[in-house]
Amino acid sequence: MNNIDSVLKNAKKIHFIGIGGSGMCPLAEILHHEGYTLTGSDNNYTDTLQRIMDLGIEVTMGQSAENIKDPDMIVYTAALLPDNPELVAAKASGIPTFERSKLFGAITRLYDNAICVCGTHGKTTVTSMITQILYLSDKDPSAVIGGTLPLIGAHGIVGKSENIVCEACEFVDTFLELSPDVSVILNIDEDHLDYFKTLDNIIKSFRKFAGLTTKKLIVNGDDVNSMKAVEGIDTPIITFGTSDKCDYYATDITMENGAFARYKINHSGKDYGYIQLAVPGIHNVLNSLAAICAGIDAGATVEQCVSALEKFKGAGRRFEILAECNGITIADDYAHHPAELKVTLDATMKMGYKNVWAVFQPFTYSRTSILFDDFVEVLKIPDKVVMTEIMGAREVNTYNIYTSQLSEKIPGSVWFNTFEEIVDYVYDNASDGDLVITLGCGDIYKAAKLLIKKYEDK
Repeated sequence: MNNIDSVLKNAKKIHFIGIGGSGMCPLAEILHHEGYTLTGSDNNYTDTLQRIMDLGIEVTMGQSAENIKDPDMIVYTAALLPDNPELVAAKASGIPTFERSKLFGAITRLYDNAICVCGTHGKTTVTSMITQILYLSDKDPSAVIGGTLPLIGAHGIVGKSENIVCEACEFVDTFLELSPDVSVILNIDEDHLDYFKTLDNIIKSFRKFAGLTTKKLIVNGDDVNSMKAVEGIDTPIITFGTSDKCDYYATDITMENGAFARYKINHSGKDYGYIQLAVPGIHNVLNSLAAICAGIDAGATVEQCVSALEKFKGAGRRFEILAECNGITIADDYAHHPAELKVTLDATMKMGYKNVWAVFQPFTYSRTSILFDDFVEVLKIPDKVVMTEIMGAREVNTYNIYTSQLSEKIPGSVWFNTFEEIVDYVYDNASDGDLVITLGCGDIYKAAKLLIKKYEDK
């Protein structure tokens, strides 16, 4: 038994530093449901924090050493800086203190069927899809999702069954803390190269993750890197894809309105009929097939999977339509890697808008520098490109990389330092029939909200 498992088993009171974070909130909900007494702190008021407070959990706004009282265990978000006063006090207190991913791993071990969804792209969408299938087919799942699932209005849910659906992120190998019973491997691509350095190292990490899986591997049979990661592993494998060499595969794929896939589901040569997706992009064929495989494995019927997925309109920040103002559609998407930007922009360009405006916030200097040429190519897809300066997040700009260098290579593109300047530019130049989509995993969604407010105010 891991140290955190024994601490969690014997604990009664747990304190969360950063309890309102989207990754922390679902874990706190699960432990609250399990009967633990929780307290927490946060610096920012959010909808997720309100959700915690609505459960009657005591929350202190602001983080300080005084918030550490007498818990049996302390959990903190990875988003904290090392000199955060509450974190410093926690580590000095002698009370067992764990980073969120350690707790997440322990929680997966509380369930008999932990379905963990990993991959460079599509994790949040597929985790949401599987949750929607199990929820609507009365399987009563718990879930921890990286985005908001509109069906439940939250990043997670607490159910009474042994099923928990988890988004498993490969960043700095945090997914290796989990204990998956069923693993869904969507794809493996070059990303987080500041940490992994090479694609081979990424594949090795996914192989380790696959090796932790006890019951079933559900793998993209079309993806060479994913198949390489599971080669020779003894755990039973189910494959999905567009080739009849896969166990579950799509045929007769057509695109309704240029963007919404309709296809026939096949399993080992048997025809299970058609599904019409309500989320755009050809990439969602594979995402939905992965979810169908996981849903059927957890006890749902094909018919239940199809019914749930045809109602699925997307997760928060995944091609999320926010508003229509003056005939202009305003949307937001989490895409931040060139491969994600490509599928999103390819889909939007086929949806019949007069002009597609991509408002992009590059995220991390390392990714922008290492994948520079790929970013240039995909940002040539939309009609108009507006960019922010790079959001460095956890990094220092040792790469000497700037958005102006991207802009020089993308004809007609512009960039600005502030969201206010971006909003003014788009407001002055976008017109009836256009789509404006903010793109990135940082805080670019705020620009979309500012733009909507400007239209409403005028």
